[in-house]
Amino acid sequence: MSLIPASLNDRYAGARSSVVYLWVVAALTILPGLIHSFLPDGGAQSIAHLEVGDKGELVRGLFAWEGATQLAMGAAMAMVAWRCQPLVPFFLALALLERALMSLDGWVLLPPSGGHHPPEHYASLISLPLTLIFLVLAVRPRERG
Repeated sequence: MSLIPASLNDRYAGARSSVVYLWVVAALTILPGLIHSFLPDGGAQSIAHLEVGDKGELVRGLFAWEGATQLAMGAAMAMVAWRCQPLVPFFLALALLERALMSLDGWVLLPPSGGHHPPEHYASLISLPLTLIFLVLAVRPRERG
C-alpha cells in the first residue's frame, strides 16, 4: 500500500483538454493558497486592497485558514490530474460548485461595502463558464481515432 495509487488514467474517457484545465485550476488554487498562507497580510491589503481597520489580525487569520484549504484542495486536484483522471469530472464539478457559491456570495449575498471587489470576485465569474465547458467535455466520451 502506498500514499499515491497506481495510475488509473487508462480508465478516463473524457477530453484531454479537461485534464489540462484541471492542472490549470490546481495551479490557480495553489498560488492564492501560498499567498494567503505566507504573505504578511495574507494578500488582504497588498493584493485585494481591503480595508481591514483594527481587525488586521482577524483578517490575516481567516486568510491563512483559507490558504490552508486552498493548498490542500489544489494538491488534491493536481493528484487527480496526474494519476486519477477518472475523477476529473468530479473535481471539475466541485470547482464549479465552489466558484458558483463564491460568485453568489461576492456579487449577490455579501457584496463588499463601497463597491470594491477583490480580484477573486472577477476570476470566479470568468471561471464559471470555463469550468462548465470543461466539465461537459470531461463527461462526454472522446472519439477514439
